[in-house]
Amino acid sequence: MKDYRSLVVVITGASSGIGRATALAFAEKGSTVVLAARREEALAMLAQECEQRGGKALVVPTDVSREEAVQALALKTYDTYGRIDIWINNAAVSLFGIFDETPLEDIQKVIQTNLFGYIYGAHAVLPYFKRAGRGTLINVSSMVGMTAQPYTAAYTTSKFGIRGLSLGLAQELAEEKQIHVCTVYPSVIDTPIFQQAGNYLGKAVKAPDPVIPAKEVAKTIVQLVASPKHEVVVGHTGKLSRMARLIAPELFDKKFRKTIAQKHFKDQPQETTQGNLYEPNPTWTSVSGGWPTAKVKDIPVSGKAILFGTLALSGFMIGRFVLKR
Repeated sequence: MKDYRSLVVVITGASSGIGRATALAFAEKGSTVVLAARREEALAMLAQECEQRGGKALVVPTDVSREEAVQALALKTYDTYGRIDIWINNAAVSLFGIFDETPLEDIQKVIQTNLFGYIYGAHAVLPYFKRAGRGTLINVSSMVGMTAQPYTAAYTTSKFGIRGLSLGLAQELAEEKQIHVCTVYPSVIDTPIFQQAGNYLGKAVKAPDPVIPAKEVAKTIVQLVASPKHEVVVGHTGKLSRMARLIAPELFDKKFRKTIAQKHFKDQPQETTQGNLYEPNPTWTSVSGGWPTAKVKDIPVSGKAILFGTLALSGFMIGRFVLKR
């Protein structure tokens, strides 16, 4: 049984969404959480809530797109507690737009935050893990890091890159039995990331159904500490989409493009915005983005549901092949 009360857990992107939910989940188990994000006031309020729930908290305002800031985060944590047990790379920004109509500097900012922020985090914490002979690095990717998604090329690229980073590090550290690298792939999650995204499409963004509460991702992350796994997908949509694209990539891509176009945008205009790419949004510091969520028990996450869905798609593709022959 893992003693969570002794753990020092660093969480980037802790001011809202999955990061905030994860901080609260660890605090409820008595862990010490080091809260990193750009919004110091939001982190201070979160620290109070974490301590009310039984944990300890340290606020370290951090812009993960700056290498020196991430190095300082690791050093501050170690100087304060003498150890780093868990490092969770979670900070992310998003950007919607037709690729060649989106400014390159904004695309670069997404990559700098979402991918290089993770690279900086891993590079900063691994020396501490190796010195101690133990530690768990958890990288939060996305289902689009396995399936891709139209109109979010920069975000998709960053999430694919996170998978490559994680798998490469896991292979490199294979002989370090007590050092683990885990990747979490959430499906569509109820967080404020959509409200804060950069947007060049002229349409307002919404979270496409089905939407899962952020606490489900936080629960998975907490469980990974006790039972590390290389890769974990959270939510039925991500699991089924991953299998469907492996079996029938062309059909999946065609259908998925239509689904995103129909379900990811509102029928109302949206002025061009850079969102929170360069400056943090003082609002939207909650776990939830206010999107209607499905009850977990109503979301078919069982192996049978995935198997039947995959078999149905496989049968369809085989049928098409036979008819063509």
